Amino acid sequence: MTVFHVDLDNTLIYSYKHDIGEKKIAVETYQGREISFVTQNTYAQLQALKNKILIVPTSTRSIEQYKRIDLHTGEITFALVCNGGVLLVNGEKDLSWYKMSKAMTEESLPALEYAHSLLTKDNRRTFELRWIEDLFLFTKCEHSEKVVNELRKILDTKKVNVFCNKEKVYVIPIGLNKGKALQRFREYIHRDKTIAAGDSEFDIPMLEAADIGIVPKSFSSTYSITFPLEEMCGTEIFSDEMLKRVSELFS
Repeated sequence: MTVFHVDLDNTLIYSYKHDIGEKKIAVETYQGREISFVTQNTYAQLQALKNKILIVPTSTRSIEQYKRIDLHTGEITFALVCNGGVLLVNGEKDLSWYKMSKAMTEESLPALEYAHSLLTKDNRRTFELRWIEDLFLFTKCEHSEKVVNELRKILDTKKVNVFCNKEKVYVIPIGLNKGKALQRFREYIHRDKTIAAGDSEFDIPMLEAADIGIVPKSFSSTYSITFPLEEMCGTEIFSDEMLKRVSELFS
């Protein structure tokens, strides 16, 4: 069975801030509010695909954030969260996977600690500074792009990557990425064929490592990608268009 590594936010699910039309289904509730949704079309396509391929959500979300999601497709056996540093099997952390993730990121620890000291003192920070599963740093900042550019000049970028997603700021060990997680999972599950879908800079290593990578319109030019990808046309919401393409591959 082919493995389908799919990013969650803005690839499969969308926050309440996005207009995805009236025909949608809530998939995430937080503090009593429905905050993330899928389109009815996406839901129907997931139902049709779930017995044809192994769907593995592959996300930078923390365990807690991931567990808030219910795609209403029945039990999801495997999920990769924390940018691939944690494997959940039937909702439980695989300790051997996590132990290996810690070992793989150990050499990045001094750079992470330095980043922690810098961000602790940064008055542009608008949120607490979190060590996510002791693997990487996360916070929120005003002028996040400027913060990231400054950190990239100061930190050892051979040891850590620095990203921003709107106001969110991440400092992540070089060895902790979705591409490495895909390769590890391929060995873990003993499968050769992999498809990946994603929409952000976090997803680039995963898309490159997959046999087929599916992305939104203009993704390659936005991120100066040189390896082959399947870009959607942009005539539909990305989740719908992407799942339609995955379905075609198995028709």
